[in-house]
Amino acid sequence: MTLNIGIIGTGWFSKVHADLLAGMADVSLTAVCGSSKQKGEEIARPYNAAGYGDVTEMLDAHKLDAVYICVPPQSHGAIERALIRRDIPFFIEKPLGSSTEIPASLLQEIKEHNLLTSVGYHFRYQENIKRLKDILKGDKVGMIVGQWMGGMPGVAWWRNQEQSGGQFTEQTTHIVDLLRYLAGEVKEVYGMFGNRIVHEQHEGVSVADVGTVSLKLENGIIANISNTCVLPDGVGSAGLSFYNDRGLLDWNPERLLEVRSGNSNEYANTGNPYLVESEAFLYAVRTGDRSRILSDYEDGYKTLKVTCAAYDSAQSGQPVTL
Repeated sequence: MTLNIGIIGTGWFSKVHADLLAGMADVSLTAVCGSSKQKGEEIARPYNAAGYGDVTEMLDAHKLDAVYICVPPQSHGAIERALIRRDIPFFIEKPLGSSTEIPASLLQEIKEHNLLTSVGYHFRYQENIKRLKDILKGDKVGMIVGQWMGGMPGVAWWRNQEQSGGQFTEQTTHIVDLLRYLAGEVKEVYGMFGNRIVHEQHEGVSVADVGTVSLKLENGIIANISNTCVLPDGVGSAGLSFYNDRGLLDWNPERLLEVRSGNSNEYANTGNPYLVESEAFLYAVRTGDRSRILSDYEDGYKTLKVTCAAYDSAQSGQPVTL
């Protein structure tokens, strides 16, 4: 059976997913919807798909087995509701929104329909994350330190706090999500953010360009995650480090380093986690077996709650208990 797939959104991630879908057996990229019909058709053309500028029009014209949602944080709400009403499974890129209000209401509707969903936290599907999760089963972690250090994306919406949710919600969410996935649920969040450089370089910047967040997990682990978007192009780092009495486990998107009592092992990243997460989602669409999906909408919402709590904490100057 060939699966007919739609994509909503015309940015870089839409193209990433479109290319992967185009290379899969028994999968047809049938339709693409953009913010205008012209944008939709432009992305759809190389895949011999139909292009649209209106979600309802696309859904009325095709019987789609699943839809990929790849839109900016501020654009969520009506798209998901249109799919929920029609019981169409969807894969959605992170974050689920720029705040928790709309995702909270969507989650209730998703649960009422028992709708199949998957969230694009692709690092969960990396071989090194599976290896790290296995290693951590034998460890009692003392402390975890993470970071997402880079530059500011060029799109205007990203610079607007209300639209993007800020760097901690829009980018560093990957590190927060891995913290939850690998170490456990977060109980308390204390965030501090500042504006140092970027607002002097560009107009209309309301996001913080530096920040650090301390987190207490339910199991007692203490963690800290910092981020910045002040760095020039080509400079930056992202990762997560685990410290305990056995040594250090240091992960970044390219490799995993394991240091134990002077002995070290380094594992290069292999495979394509974007492909693996899509295969897991489409397998569930075909079979109903959701066991290969590592983050559904409810799980992704838990990560969003943590990142949004960091901003609430920064505004109040007090820790926020989840």
